Amino acid sequence: MLKYLHKKNIASWDALTLYIKAIPYGRNANREDFSLVLTENKGTCSSKHALLKTLAKDFNKDNVQLIIGIFKMNAENMPILANYLNENQLEYIPEAHCYLKIDGVPFDYTVEDSLYPKIKNDILEEIEIEPYQVSDYKVHYHKEFLKNWMQETHQSKSFDEIWKIRETCIQKLSE
Repeated sequence: MLKYLHKKNIASWDALTLYIKAIPYGRNANREDFSLVLTENKGTCSSKHALLKTLAKDFNKDNVQLIIGIFKMNAENMPILANYLNENQLEYIPEAHCYLKIDGVPFDYTVEDSLYPKIKNDILEEIEIEPYQVSDYKVHYHKEFLKNWMQETHQSKSFDEIWKIRETCIQKLSE
């Protein structure tokens, strides 16, 4: 990965994060291979931040944490979803978002316009993970959180219905 970055004249953490932010949002062919962010020229919050966490030490960045934040994905922080959530009689859906904390300060390099300021007041829970956990572990953690939320809030929809609504929300946000 470092050779690839050197060919692109990326020699500093700031240059790397600017480059990663500019890469379009999109799911990679293999969730466990973070180098695909570079070769496929796309990535999600998970793959982009796992890649950055993996490269942090190479760029002399210490105290970098990879975080999963579960937040209330709602009409306020995602206005494009207002009608869809309303149609499905949901005020919000808990969504998992990955970002970094560097010296305790959150940084979101998913896209040019950081999502973090829009969701920070709606974060329900944060946990630190390792890069290899952005694939299966993150999905499992998110699904378990949703199942608990469904019980606590007495949702009338099935888990499969909620997950499908969530997937449609993500698709709408990607357009």
